[in-house]
Amino acid sequence: MTIKTFVSAFAIAAMMLSGAGKANAQTPRPEYPRPQFEREQWVNLNGTWSYSFDFGQTGQEKGWNNAKGFDGKITVPFCPESSLSGVHHTDFINSIWYQRALDIPAAWQGKKVLLHFGAVDYEAHIYVDGQLVRLHNGTGSSFSCDITRYVKAGQTHNLVVQVNDNLRSGMQPGGKQSPQLGSYGCMYTRVTGIWQTVWMEAVDKEGLKSVFATPDIDQQQLVIRPQFYGENAANKLVVSVYDGNKVVVKKSVVCGDNSVVVLPIKGMKLWSPEHPFLYGVKYQVMKNGKIIDEVLSYAGMRKVHLANGYFYLNNKPYYQRLVLDQGYYPDGIWTAPTDAALKKDIEMSKAVGFNGARLHQKSFEERYYYWADKLGYLTWGESASWGLDINNEVACRNFISEWAELVERDRNHPSLVTWTPLNETWGATNSGVYTRFVQNLYDMTKMIDGTRPVNDASGDSHIKTDIWTVHNYCRTPEEFSRDFALEPGKEPYRNMRGDKWQWLAKYEGQPYMLDEWGGLGYVVPEKRHGNDTWGYGGMIKDAEEFYNILRKEMESIKALKHITGFCYTQITDVEQEQNGIYNYDRSPKFDTQRLKEIFEMIPSEIKE
Repeated sequence: MTIKTFVSAFAIAAMMLSGAGKANAQTPRPEYPRPQFEREQWVNLNGTWSYSFDFGQTGQEKGWNNAKGFDGKITVPFCPESSLSGVHHTDFINSIWYQRALDIPAAWQGKKVLLHFGAVDYEAHIYVDGQLVRLHNGTGSSFSCDITRYVKAGQTHNLVVQVNDNLRSGMQPGGKQSPQLGSYGCMYTRVTGIWQTVWMEAVDKEGLKSVFATPDIDQQQLVIRPQFYGENAANKLVVSVYDGNKVVVKKSVVCGDNSVVVLPIKGMKLWSPEHPFLYGVKYQVMKNGKIIDEVLSYAGMRKVHLANGYFYLNNKPYYQRLVLDQGYYPDGIWTAPTDAALKKDIEMSKAVGFNGARLHQKSFEERYYYWADKLGYLTWGESASWGLDINNEVACRNFISEWAELVERDRNHPSLVTWTPLNETWGATNSGVYTRFVQNLYDMTKMIDGTRPVNDASGDSHIKTDIWTVHNYCRTPEEFSRDFALEPGKEPYRNMRGDKWQWLAKYEGQPYMLDEWGGLGYVVPEKRHGNDTWGYGGMIKDAEEFYNILRKEMESIKALKHITGFCYTQITDVEQEQNGIYNYDRSPKFDTQRLKEIFEMIPSEIKE
């Protein structure tokens, strides 16, 4: 694929999906993994790798970092617990080793060679020809290795990846991964090792490293803050913004990490779920009149802010009708089997009346955000925080570093409107560790990205938050009216009540959101998952009864004017938790139009 002329944002999307010439038809997940920062020269490393479990954790002593192959075969990027990996080992895996050949294209001579990992759970050691090139800790954050000094263009090298995973230690995030042998309650199949795309790219040594693209609709401008692999004041960064094939604005600046590119956009087209317009963006690094680096991207012009107890989108109060999405798949666990599956999940959600999702207890891959950007779908960025000992300083430190990586990675996506790092931190104590932890998380998130609100801990245990969130799974209008009744001089309903929790933050008029409710259990008989199927408040046997209960709950929420947004549990069943709008295999449970009419009882537009 040669990028000589720019094309429309939709044609860009087509190129991103194709990954033309970079992965063959048999490669799993062949699409370009970073759709907001696409280069021409890249190689997809998904496919068949060799592997070996290392239950005794003696691989280092055996010299496995130099291994030219292991006995087992695994399909990357699917975790060994999944059926798509070809392994399907669902017991605990405390250590696993991967190996494959690494062919460096001859055309990459003189380039910086970067090896990227979408996500590896948890402690990853990366070796090239036996030499350790990178150590990374993370459950779902992406990371890169500069392997330039370890490889030569036109030659084949040996890549070995060692992964250690100690889910039950309390020192690492785990999300909904079960700490017991099998799944139970709302805990599901574990994920170990590589679970997102592995890939390489070639970059000029003075190429563009990253950008922070900030839409400013009030000033009618897009503000770009670039960073470079190597600064050279003689180089120029040229940024072009496109509406289809038309150049809207073009500007150049010195290639410096302190440079700022301000791009005025007249007659700006705004991004929203109703009208998800995306501008095409092209970045070119010029040296002596030649292009030494070129990156294709896009941007959505939109603004989110909070005022008067409301969430605002593009300076208008906006009601968020969110759904809980845990991002689990029967065959891929945390990894979608195809890129089309990511798109389908969003389309299914919009079809029943949701305008966004809270991405729950998992760090979703960048391509999910791409589809949310393209289709018009609000998202709340969360993490796999469960399993972490939130009263342990080392555990908290581990989480903070990974969260920083996630915020920096995803902050350019217009669909992402709220950061919510933690969920249901019911085990918090007044030792000071948790308080400091949450304060640090909030402040650090704002430093990395001051353009979005932060919901510190979904469901309460609030310390420092822009949005006040609560969870409530009551079943009747009477219960809703009782729990959410507003009494003069008192705080509205919160999950953490009583003298024991007086050390937590007090409600100060933030937008008040019911960000978990519903969870109505209903099973299509042939889709039942085992004998431990459940839903909140018990299972409903009749579809008509389901509609009636759901409608009454929605009517109750609509009547509570201080609730300015909600998140319904959940979009699909997940293993034994069968309270989704759709079955686990994404087949329908209900009449889509009837559900849409119920959930859209509350319009997106709010009249103050």
